Amino acid sequence: MARAAGPRIAITPGEPAGIGPDIVIEAFQEPRDFDGVVIADPDVMRGRAEQLRLPLAIEAGDTRAAGRMTILPLCADAPVTPGVLEAANADHVLHALRTAVDGCLAADFGALVTGPVQKSILDRSDAPFTGHTGFLRDACGVEDVVMMLVGGALRVAFATTHVPLAAVPALITRERIDRKLRILMDGLRSAFGIDAPRVAVAGLNPHAGEAGHLGREEVEVLEPVCRAWRARGAAVEGPLPADTIYQRANEVDAILAMYHDQGLPVLKYASFGTAVNVTLGLPFPRTSVDHGTALDLAGKGAADAGSLLNALATAVGLAARA
Repeated sequence: MARAAGPRIAITPGEPAGIGPDIVIEAFQEPRDFDGVVIADPDVMRGRAEQLRLPLAIEAGDTRAAGRMTILPLCADAPVTPGVLEAANADHVLHALRTAVDGCLAADFGALVTGPVQKSILDRSDAPFTGHTGFLRDACGVEDVVMMLVGGALRVAFATTHVPLAAVPALITRERIDRKLRILMDGLRSAFGIDAPRVAVAGLNPHAGEAGHLGREEVEVLEPVCRAWRARGAAVEGPLPADTIYQRANEVDAILAMYHDQGLPVLKYASFGTAVNVTLGLPFPRTSVDHGTALDLAGKGAADAGSLLNALATAVGLAARA
């Protein structure tokens, strides 16, 4: 019987010295209902599989069988030792990402799934790197994107991401919040099939500013934007106090947080190790794990592939709707 057609997913393990290779190898120990193409150094993947004592056969054609992997080969620039960062491999990590993006834009892949990277060796003065989200936005040439974490009953999107807390207030503008809401609403419709999305918007300040007594961002920015969306018939609530907004998780389709640590502690407490990072606004679906490189666990068989497995499953579902 012929195999049913399905999406072809590009997978980048991320930092080769971290747990990215480990969790990709672990995820490939089970049969799959999609063709996964891992963009990596074959020798790194073989060596890590030997360390983990897991079977791994690298084959030329697409395969969905357990313990078998298709690799688009990109050689690392320097030897890889689990747990030991090597700055000389920074370009290798970025090359893998660019290769994956080019393949997605050319429709060679239906979606991209990324493993964790080490920002400390990727962020350079001549080429700043603030994270996958900004890199993918620039690589695809889109106006803006939205980072959204999905875990359990929560979908949490962010108005700002990897910026210093002191820089956040200046970034909370009417233009930015309106744009982020538009991308979020469009993404909930197109990627998640929600015809009439309901979104709750968090305030920036404690108690959502208490009518301006604890900050003016709610009065001058967030309230007018939310009101304008409601006037157009959209179900946009807010701004709501951030300390209680998550109690509304079952009543809305997503929460828009103002900054990184306003949303992620709650989501990671509820679903750490199983949550999925989704980038909305790209020309193709992209998902990622909810954790970092965990250098201390690399090569030891202690890494949990749960978040990657969920990221892969989410990417397959999003690719099917694209």
